[in-house]
Amino acid sequence: MAVAQEKMTNVCLFLERHALPPSPLNYQVAYTYISQSKQDLNKAIDEAISQNANIDSVLIEQLYFEFLNEGHTTQVSMINNVNGVIDSLSRNAQSTEKQIVRFAGQVSECMHSLDENNVEQSRQALDELTGQTATLLEQHKQFKLELSRAKKLHEKTQKQLTQLRKQHIIDPQTGLYKRHYLTQQTQVWSTQEKSICAIAIQIDNLDHFVDNYGDVIGEVILSKVAKQVQKYVFQSGLPGRTAKDQFTVLLADIDPETANVIAEKVRNGVEKLRFVSSKSGIKLPGINLSLGIAQQIKNDNFNQLAKKASQAAFKARSLGQSSFTAGH
Repeated sequence: MAVAQEKMTNVCLFLERHALPPSPLNYQVAYTYISQSKQDLNKAIDEAISQNANIDSVLIEQLYFEFLNEGHTTQVSMINNVNGVIDSLSRNAQSTEKQIVRFAGQVSECMHSLDENNVEQSRQALDELTGQTATLLEQHKQFKLELSRAKKLHEKTQKQLTQLRKQHIIDPQTGLYKRHYLTQQTQVWSTQEKSICAIAIQIDNLDHFVDNYGDVIGEVILSKVAKQVQKYVFQSGLPGRTAKDQFTVLLADIDPETANVIAEKVRNGVEKLRFVSSKSGIKLPGINLSLGIAQQIKNDNFNQLAKKASQAAFKARSLGQSSFTAGH
């Protein structure tokens, strides 16, 4: 009991230290970390802490999907259901095949048994043929029912998998990719030996909107900026939410100069946004963005690449520039 209470206390301290809300997901990751039951998870969190990374809910969610994701169980269950139907269809197909072979043999035997001089023998042969035909037709009917059932289950499972995948990789608040999906895609592109650039898009005054106009306005600002990011990078890159007030765009086979052009298009689009309070009619201030561009070096993983881009964005802000490219 004392050990359990100590763990709970340490979990609460961890959440408080990093200003994390006590959501079930945050609690599960924190409890697993404190319990030291997942060494890979502990290593990732310790590394993030040592690098002074921001341990926020977005990062915690990434760690959850990387190390504690139980959605796989649901996928396996659905796949097993489909496999069960496929096995049933296979058995029915094999049975039908045997019935057809038997029926063909019966037809052949019947033809040899027909004798106009022996009516009784001919009638028995025809009766047997009629019985075999009925059996084969019933088998075919069952097979059609199995096919219909399989089709319906396939459609249902496909919808469930599509929805599950969407929930797994899409941030519900912004409609952009989640951090763990960008991590996976960076690994894929690195394996394909593609050059990768990252654009960090930092909303400098999001806290100002939240503090002065409320959480709802903050969410509206976040959503509007996300839509502008999608608008300008949908064809060329993968936009994702990587922190409370930051987005990161991954670009494959694009040089930093081109990435900077894309980043400026996003900034110009956001600058055109205008907001007016529905209650007071007061015109709200504009959205301030800082943009950072970084290029992958020596197979940087996503966290390393995103960190360099984020640092470049902070550099742009400190220099009073709209954007800054790491290493330039």
